[in-house]
Amino acid sequence: MNQTITKDATQNTETPISNSKKDMVKTENSPKQAFYDFYLDEHQNIACRRLHFAGSSFGLLGLAKSVKTGSAKPLVKGIAAGYACAWVGHFFFEKNKPASFKFPLKSFASDFRMYNDVLRGNLSLRDRKFDKAR
Repeated sequence: MNQTITKDATQNTETPISNSKKDMVKTENSPKQAFYDFYLDEHQNIACRRLHFAGSSFGLLGLAKSVKTGSAKPLVKGIAAGYACAWVGHFFFEKNKPASFKFPLKSFASDFRMYNDVLRGNLSLRDRKFDKAR
């Protein structure tokens, strides 16, 4: 393994820096990725994923209409429709509790990451065997 030693002037310590590409590969998941992996495990059922995608779309449409009209009412309706779709997906298809009950902010962020992965083709709404997000 090739290493170069650098000195940290502020702490007067030496830190080894690897020159090998193998050493640059990250072996541990970040906390965000670990939660997203958990989130995807909670969304294995294709009907649940489809309902989440529809719900997120309703939320985004509500946001767009709120911006256009200057009224908060469409946003509230979009959020309500979004959560209704998601919860139906969990209670009737996935048969689990939504992650948003325990982790509301992380789940909200992961839902839009999942939405983005569907749009980019990294997650399938047809069959999980086509998933590339992991």
